[in-house]
Amino acid sequence: MSELGRHLKEARLQKGMSLDDVQEVTKIRKKYLEAIEAGDYKVLPGSFYVRAFIKTYAEAVGVNPDELMEEHGNVPAAPVESTTMETVIQKRSRRPEAERNAKWLPTVLMWTFPILIIVVIYMYASGLNKSDSATVDNTNLTNAEQDPKTAQTAKPAPGGGVSAPTASPGAGDSGEATDPTTAPTATATPAPTPSPLPQDITVTQDGKSGKTTIYKVAAPAGSAVEVKIVASGESWLEVYKGENSKGEKLAFGTTAAGDSMSYTLDSNGMYIKSGYSPATVITVNGVTLSDGKSSSRFLVELVEEDGNSTENSGNEGNAE
Repeated sequence: MSELGRHLKEARLQKGMSLDDVQEVTKIRKKYLEAIEAGDYKVLPGSFYVRAFIKTYAEAVGVNPDELMEEHGNVPAAPVESTTMETVIQKRSRRPEAERNAKWLPTVLMWTFPILIIVVIYMYASGLNKSDSATVDNTNLTNAEQDPKTAQTAKPAPGGGVSAPTASPGAGDSGEATDPTTAPTATATPAPTPSPLPQDITVTQDGKSGKTTIYKVAAPAGSAVEVKIVASGESWLEVYKGENSKGEKLAFGTTAAGDSMSYTLDSNGMYIKSGYSPATVITVNGVTLSDGKSSSRFLVELVEEDGNSTENSGNEGNAE
């Protein structure tokens, strides 16, 4: 095993990752990852892929790839000739395209100007037609308003009622007050329903199963239990619904400082794996989970109000 491969393997184990985990994150085949750790670069497709695969592997386990390859200078360098050849091929392939564009440019410009002139004339003519029709409509409306024969006594109001009729010139004031029974009645607005008071939720440590620390959460039926994870640095993090890593995947990858995730705990429970515990703070309803290790595994189970666990007691042995 080479020094570079040993360095990468130690970083992977420190994060609690297997080669299968690294393969899923980096999409690099497992046999190539094993070859990098063993220093057997002949297995890889070529010298270019050697450096690319090492860089991707290092980033997945939280190692600076530039410092790693500078410290271990026995990594094959990428061939210069292939890069130069690609540049020459790209330049040659772009020249015919530029020449074709230059030939079509005068033709496009020649047809653009007549089209623009036609569009301007059409818009100007459309504007004149609209102004003429608006003038005719306004004239008819003014004549209709001035003609007393066409005026109506009452018209529908915008709100759906009937507007008051206009008094005739010969009619006098009757002096009668408006009937209060015809006034609209205001609709009573229902008072807002007060939100329910928070109920008691307790979080207690309930032993271990192998490397996994088990926490049980006692909460009344229907209560929302929040599981929150806040990262202060880089760490490998996995979150699954259920009692182990075979459940539904909720989070999988490397965290960065400032990352925050929140989940609601249900009867399935939740399995959490942190590759570097000091960089992740895991709380359940405000209570911090801790096992005193640099790499932690927690199983959080929801307990009903009567004290009976929603999970079968035999499931605890299935946690990793």
